[in-house]
Amino acid sequence: MTLRLAMWSGPRNISTALMRSWENRADTSVVDEPFYAYYLQQTQSPHPGFDEILAQQSSNYDQVAWAMSQATCPTPIQYQKHMTHHMLPGVDLSWARDHVHCFLIRDPAQVVNSYSNARGVCSVEDIGIVRQLELYESLSAISGQTIPVIDSNDVLRNPAHVLGQLCERLGISFDDNMLTWPAGKRDSDGVWAPYWYGNVEASTGFSEYKAPLLNLTEEQQAVVEEVTPHYTQLAARKIT
Repeated sequence: MTLRLAMWSGPRNISTALMRSWENRADTSVVDEPFYAYYLQQTQSPHPGFDEILAQQSSNYDQVAWAMSQATCPTPIQYQKHMTHHMLPGVDLSWARDHVHCFLIRDPAQVVNSYSNARGVCSVEDIGIVRQLELYESLSAISGQTIPVIDSNDVLRNPAHVLGQLCERLGISFDDNMLTWPAGKRDSDGVWAPYWYGNVEASTGFSEYKAPLLNLTEEQQAVVEEVTPHYTQLAARKIT
């Protein structure tokens, strides 16, 4: 029976590096942002690669939910990389009842800074932190799981420790192969990879943590202040 692990993150985190980490396990296959096309179809948000994504990925929510919960998987573990803002309010989450869940968080000021540098603009909805807390509460109730939370900065500071603790919480054996991986592209990467994955494609492991230089505008700081209480609630639950 496949263990389906859903990792819930916002953008401009280390979510793709973490996907590389899990994919480097011999017992694990990965799925990259399966609800991206659904999100774009519903919101018409002008993301890079909009037409390519809709052409190559199903935008039917029910079809994707079935695939994530029922479709055959070739490995004992299936790692699903999910973006929290792709789960629009009101969607049916019952497909995730039997998944094992984890949440990946990052300091909101760093997220806003990185997202703004990448896209030029950044709204509360874009970064999914408010939605992340809502999903944490909903999925906790649906799954009955005490869902672990990890902070990307903690992972970068000590990946072996944090991932080891996470695996223990999830009932999965830790694998040293999670700490390094071959550079390059992956067939499992979404069609949006050319717009977002340049740094990860060049990487062979988690980068050393370095506090970024932040120079936020008033508008960006307002986004940080609005989402910080939600981040703080999740951070109180994180593996340290």
